Amino acid sequence: MAKLRDPDGGCPWDLEQDFDSIVPHTIEEAYEVAAAIAEGDMPALADELGDLLFQIVFYAQMANEADAFDFASIVEGVTKKMLRRHPHVFGDTAIANAAAQTRSWEALKAEERAAKAGSDDISALAGVARALPALSRAVKLQKRAARVGFDWPDLRPVLDKLREELEELEAEVASDGAPPERLADEVGDLMFVCANIARHAGVDAESALRGANDKFERRFRRIESLLAETGKRAEDSTLAELDALWDRAKEEEGR
Repeated sequence: MAKLRDPDGGCPWDLEQDFDSIVPHTIEEAYEVAAAIAEGDMPALADELGDLLFQIVFYAQMANEADAFDFASIVEGVTKKMLRRHPHVFGDTAIANAAAQTRSWEALKAEERAAKAGSDDISALAGVARALPALSRAVKLQKRAARVGFDWPDLRPVLDKLREELEELEAEVASDGAPPERLADEVGDLMFVCANIARHAGVDAESALRGANDKFERRFRRIESLLAETGKRAEDSTLAELDALWDRAKEEEGR
C-alpha cells in the first residue's frame, strides 16, 4: 500500500484517493463479505475478506501519511478494547452466561461512549452511526432506547402499533392531494415499526429483508422463464397473467 501511494512511481488512482472517496468501496466490500457468507461460499469469503482487509490497510496508510495513526495502532487499539470488554476471560470477573455477557458488553460500551463524549452528548442514543443502513440503524436506535426502559414489553403492542401506523398511511393515501412529504413520513413510520417487530421477534431485520429480496428475485425470474417458454415477455403480459404465474412460482416452491 505504501508503494501504491508513493508519489514516485505509485499508482495514479491510489494516489488520488482520500478517506471520503474510499468509504463507498469499503461499504461495498462489506456487503460482498455478507453475500459470500449467505451463499456459504468459503473460497469467495476468503477472497472478500482479503478485499475488506485491504480497505483497512488503505485507511491506515493514508492516516500514517498524515501522522495520525498507522496499522499497528489499529491492531493495538482493538486488542486493548477486546481485553477491556472481556474481563471474564482476561480478568477476574465472573459472568454466568451469554445473556449476562451481552449486558456486560453493552454496559462497558456505554462507559466508553460516555468517556469519549464527555458532557457534549450523554444521550442513550449517542454514537449510533448515521451512515448505517437505515433499517440497521432503526433497530440499533430501538435497542439503545430499550436499555433505558423505553420499549414495549412484548410483540403484541408492537403489532397494534403497526396497525395504527398502517391506518395513518391509509388516511393519507385516501386524502386528496396529500403532500409527498406526509406520505414519506407515514411510510417511514410504518417501516420503523416493522424493524421493531423484527427486533421483538428475534429476527435480524436486515437479513429478513435480504431474504425477501432474494425470494422476490427468484420468483420473478421464474415468471420470466415461464413466459419465455411461450415466447412472451413480462412487458407484453397482463397483470392478471403475471399474478397467475407468480402464484405458480410460489406453488413450485411449496409456499
